[in-house]
Amino acid sequence: MGLLRHRHDEPAGTRFQMREKLLSIGDDFWIENDQGQRAYKVNGKAVRIRDTFVLEDTSGNEVARIKERKLSVRDKMEIERGGDTAATVHKALIGLRDRFTVDMKGGTDLKAHGNVTSHEYEIERDGHTVATISKKWFRVRDSYGVEIAAGEDVPLILAVTVAIDSLT
Repeated sequence: MGLLRHRHDEPAGTRFQMREKLLSIGDDFWIENDQGQRAYKVNGKAVRIRDTFVLEDTSGNEVARIKERKLSVRDKMEIERGGDTAATVHKALIGLRDRFTVDMKGGTDLKAHGNVTSHEYEIERDGHTVATISKKWFRVRDSYGVEIAAGEDVPLILAVTVAIDSLT
């Protein structure tokens, strides 16, 4: 069942507003909740030969670090938490549609599929939608929404979304 088709007695997911192609290195931007309040900051840093983005909470505490790995067979992004790799995001090499896999350290892997370049896709775990990404919810130019299912790790899912955006 998609996140947008929930029953009234079920809690809806949390929705955030992201900037499209937010990832010019050196740029910082805020991820806002659906009330327009700042929720997380993405700090774009140029570090040596790879791109790095730091996801911070509103107090400036690092909640995830997203690092590009260009020296592999295909480009991928690693998401670190507390200095350890929590997940690795990479583009699938098969099919005509955009597909990404998220290898979770110590957890069930995620898959992102749909029209990723148009910011209309879902992130799933074992066939269950954990996040829906869409441009339709916000009328702000060059932005898109991320709705995260209740009970999910919000900073991790937002970091996955930043990583996918940077790989497209």
